[in-house]
Amino acid sequence: MRTPGSKPFPYAPMMEKRDAMDRLELRFRWGAYRLRVLHFHLASFPEDRLIRYHKHSEYEFHFIARGSGTLSLEDSDHEFREGMFYLTGPGVLHQQLAGRPDGTEELSLHIDIVPIEDEPAASGEDEWERQEAENCIAALDALGPHPIPDRCQAMPWFLTAYKAVQEAEPGWGTTVKQAVIQILLRAARAPLQPLPQVAHPERDMSLYRYQLITRFIRDNYSSPLSLQDAADRIHVSSRQLQRIMKEQGGVSFSDYLERCRLEQVCEALARNQGSIEQIAAETGFQSGSYLHYVFRKKFGLTPSRYREQMRSQPV
Repeated sequence: MRTPGSKPFPYAPMMEKRDAMDRLELRFRWGAYRLRVLHFHLASFPEDRLIRYHKHSEYEFHFIARGSGTLSLEDSDHEFREGMFYLTGPGVLHQQLAGRPDGTEELSLHIDIVPIEDEPAASGEDEWERQEAENCIAALDALGPHPIPDRCQAMPWFLTAYKAVQEAEPGWGTTVKQAVIQILLRAARAPLQPLPQVAHPERDMSLYRYQLITRFIRDNYSSPLSLQDAADRIHVSSRQLQRIMKEQGGVSFSDYLERCRLEQVCEALARNQGSIEQIAAETGFQSGSYLHYVFRKKFGLTPSRYREQMRSQPV
């Protein structure tokens, strides 16, 4: 709540339609990379709100627009406050706690950055853009997950992108794309190379949410996951999440989670990797005996018998 004499919150307009940019299918090429924006919004977390340990296969930028909190990594805790940001890159296990008394207002950007394989050598301006993109991504990879000040003012570009979308101004697509690149470059302290305009069709939100939640399950199958945890992750009710899973995948949340875990179990057994108890612990099962029960019910044989069959197969 704003108190007398406090400064206005510059990102308040983004509260009006928080999912405005999440609904856009933002995909584009930059240099030798394919970029896809997964989340691009202002998120509000009340005081003491805990986002438990999790990880992503994409890059996740957290810019603190207001408030404070604590970032927990596997081996350390780090305080953050307004005007700072941190980057949790692919595979970085992290937990976030919103601070007191104002919680955390976070400008969040989740983005897939994938190298384009087997590209022909570029020349001229293409090579310049390619090199700048490579320099930027290398700098981001070296940045580390610890909170640091937003010295190069990346945060205002979130509002620039939001206003372009809401006002539907001519060239809004180019503006949004440039804003994303500006955020990456300013986070990495690199210069800007503008990109050409690309059309951005609307997402199928049901399919998009299904992709998000199945990705989240694959990234975190080894941890305890509940239906409500998953629903909170994509900001829908548990009932809506079950409907999405049935419509898009033909399975329930629990069935998909079990299938994902059993796939990992089968791979570990085929590689003769660890004891049944170890495999159970690493794949999210409560115990080796429970894994034994689920595995036999699903496949009609025990994990040990499956391992023996895999050993007997010719290499």
